Amino acid sequence: MNIRTKAEFSLALITAIWGFTFVIVKGALADASPLPFLAVRFMLAGLLLLVILGRGRVGRGTILPGSILGLFLFGGYLFQTWGLVYTTPSKSAFLTGFSVILVPLIMMLLGQKLGPATLLGAVLGLAGIYLLVAPSGMSGVNLGDILTLAGATSFAVHIVLVGRYTKRLSFLHLVPVQILAVGLLASVAMVVFPAQKWHFSARLAVAILVTAVLATGVAFSVQNWAQQYTPPAHTALLFALEPVFAAISSWLVVGERFRGRTLAGAGLILAGMVVSEIWGARVASPVEG
Repeated sequence: MNIRTKAEFSLALITAIWGFTFVIVKGALADASPLPFLAVRFMLAGLLLLVILGRGRVGRGTILPGSILGLFLFGGYLFQTWGLVYTTPSKSAFLTGFSVILVPLIMMLLGQKLGPATLLGAVLGLAGIYLLVAPSGMSGVNLGDILTLAGATSFAVHIVLVGRYTKRLSFLHLVPVQILAVGLLASVAMVVFPAQKWHFSARLAVAILVTAVLATGVAFSVQNWAQQYTPPAHTALLFALEPVFAAISSWLVVGERFRGRTLAGAGLILAGMVVSEIWGARVASPVEG
């Protein structure tokens, strides 16, 4: 197995891990509210990344940019995790994936010209969201779906900012700072909103370890190494499989199935992601899972 094959296999593996975390987090929310779960997950992951990527230190010049990135990353994960209280894991994954389609639209607002593939991806994504979120009309819109879309928007802004900051700052230092910022913001929010649920259990412990260590600490490190050896189009296609893995895990674990309009909606969002990532604007990949 050559180095490129190993890199692409590694990216596929972490994409599968990200996809499976939606079901894991959904289960953990039965024992913990979103804020304490995020606080513990990201403080642990941030410290791990500080050691693995930052070698125990970060440049002073990365603290402010990393904190800004952390603010939008916090918004993305807060709304995504809060939305999982009310919606299903696979719907959450497909709706979160819409951030990939939102990125070029935000860049258009900043003055970048869009190509036809990007516009097509946006149209496919919007049509898919309508079918997925409102399969029986607008009266069937779920609060969790709305929250997840808010999270996707915050993720999209984060992606745009990552693309700008990494041009002049080390990704190895930016990542630990922003992940720790998410943990700190969640901790501060718990002080402001103290009525939070936390019932420690084996299920919750497994969820924290999987999301903090595997889905964040290990996944970020592997991604940073593997993307040196894979073409952007291949990486984009692999990352677009995340909601597919989420749907498979949700079907296996909780028996969730897509039918009719919801299946068509999920397919349109996936198609929009592929079109936007591979043939549209080349942008940094989002932090998922």
